[in-house]
Amino acid sequence: MKNIDINSYKANSTTKLSELPTYEDFGVTNKELKKDLRKLRKELGDFQDTIYADGKYSVLICLQGMDTSGKDSLVREVFKDFNVRGVVVHSFKVPTDLELKHDFLWRHYIALPAKGKFGIFNRTHYENVLVTRVHPEYILGEHIPGINEVSDIDGKFWDSRFEQINNFEKHLAANGTIIFKFFLHLSKEEQRQRLLRRLRLRQKHWKFSPDDLKERKLWDRYQQCYQEAIQRTSKPKAPWFVVPADNKKSARLIVAHILFEALKKYKDIAAPELDDKIKANLDSYKQQLESE
Repeated sequence: MKNIDINSYKANSTTKLSELPTYEDFGVTNKELKKDLRKLRKELGDFQDTIYADGKYSVLICLQGMDTSGKDSLVREVFKDFNVRGVVVHSFKVPTDLELKHDFLWRHYIALPAKGKFGIFNRTHYENVLVTRVHPEYILGEHIPGINEVSDIDGKFWDSRFEQINNFEKHLAANGTIIFKFFLHLSKEEQRQRLLRRLRLRQKHWKFSPDDLKERKLWDRYQQCYQEAIQRTSKPKAPWFVVPADNKKSARLIVAHILFEALKKYKDIAAPELDDKIKANLDSYKQQLESE
């Protein structure tokens, strides 16, 4: 398979989602895509062991996308070879009463990965400039001073929220968190097919909610909000990658490739060396064990 240019998926301040593809197969079979993913996820798993032993950096992986874009299955397939001690997945739902008593970033901050670990946010702090932008009435539940009705939520409010998110990520990066943000770019037609599949297959019924259809009617508004969020928050230390998601197997491979290619550039990540005294006595330790 040809090399994947990770920069071709990296977003910037002029990215337009309508101009980007939602499907990719690299001209190869699903079998070949799965084979390439198996190799990459093994290398990622080995890297995870190293970053865990090194203990200098943490890795935060943010996944966003419309319903049915494949976030859950991507987590399952890409990180299958990770040691469970080194990776933590958080799926953020509707804020709880406790979470609403704090600022909107609090629940995300306390879920951040410790140094040496990978953290995966399945839906992220960006819900606070996506869902709440499509449904600004949700902001009222945050009880923010000066925000008493929807009409109080103006452009300055969203400017401030974007600034807070950028500052949050800048702070994380400055303190050793390597940040990746992936938008799984799904077509409206592919979402329709996946929702139908949930309805046709009994074992998939649990994934369906009538609210999925209500939100689908707001597709264009969501795309607009996603685009602005990506444009305003894709930064060198916290880049967004727009990944074609109509083909789940290629989407998983692209994400794995981006992670591996970016992480292997960190030459200061290495397993710690044994101290000289232990090194000098390795043969003695071996003899003790072999003579038992």
